[in-house]
Amino acid sequence: MAEIKSHEFDGFLQNAARSYRLFVIYGPDRGLVSERAGQIAGKTDVDLNDPFSLIKLDVSDLQNDAGRLLDEVNAIGLFGGEKLVWIRGAANEKALVDSLQIIADNPPDASFVIVEGGDLKKGSGLRKVAETSKAIATIPCYTDDIRALNSLIDAELANENLRITPAARQILLEFLGGDRIASRNEVRKLALYCRGQGTIEEDHVSDIIGDASAISADDAVDAILKGDSEAFLHAMQKIASSKTPMFLVLQGCLRQFQLLDMMRTEMDEKRVPPAQVMQTLGRHLHFRRKPIIEQALKSWTAPAIAREMNRLQAAILQTRQRASLEDTIATQTLLATTLQSARKG
Repeated sequence: MAEIKSHEFDGFLQNAARSYRLFVIYGPDRGLVSERAGQIAGKTDVDLNDPFSLIKLDVSDLQNDAGRLLDEVNAIGLFGGEKLVWIRGAANEKALVDSLQIIADNPPDASFVIVEGGDLKKGSGLRKVAETSKAIATIPCYTDDIRALNSLIDAELANENLRITPAARQILLEFLGGDRIASRNEVRKLALYCRGQGTIEEDHVSDIIGDASAISADDAVDAILKGDSEAFLHAMQKIASSKTPMFLVLQGCLRQFQLLDMMRTEMDEKRVPPAQVMQTLGRHLHFRRKPIIEQALKSWTAPAIAREMNRLQAAILQTRQRASLEDTIATQTLLATTLQSARKG
């Protein structure tokens, strides 16, 4: 078993990644999964611009052709040299799990395999294969903590020779987390805005990240949790007219579901009612929002919350990959969540 912890990844990438042929990268932070998969791919020395050397597959391609992965791994490249088979969207599909087990038992000499997975539960098929094989490097990607976010901020600002005041950093941190690529893009946007100014102040963060939009974003999130589609669309119109990035609403909704997930886990494990959980984990909430959160706790089960978090994380990643469609992706995703709330309510 070769599980690479978050704090070990940079050292692994520099020193040991090349000694592995098989990689399973998974976790709730889809952006971090994608970023680390890209970094691993860069270390293989495979030409990523050569369609004969890089084979990208969606996991659905394997469901329609169970032997596809084995065929791709064992095929000899048209012009020789090493090749990379890169699989995205993996969960616990039998075709993938079975094929990966065969490959792990006899690792290839001229091929690399990178598997990008979602939030795989402990004991699931794909994790079981990866974690029990010495041939596979397993890389879990969990949501960035404060330490990781601070490191991200420092690294990106250093590229522009910028410093940031403690107060401005604190405001910035409130807008980051949940998705590594989204967080990195927000910091880069701020750095570009402040290029040449030396030090980033509070007003810079407010200007570019959109601190003034927090109230309208909360209105949208509250409408989503209540299942009020009319109020949701009205709030989204206000946000659009204020030129606030729709990403902030997606991120705010994800954070709210992360809080619901923590509260719901507490409820289920300790068998306590929502009101009691609100007294401990919901103390920081504004009093006007507490009834909305409490009702959501009654309506949403833990598995449903987990599914919704995965969907929101996927949408955040899509907005970063297809920036021109950010508004459409955000609105459609959040409206679907609103309708789910309405049905559960």
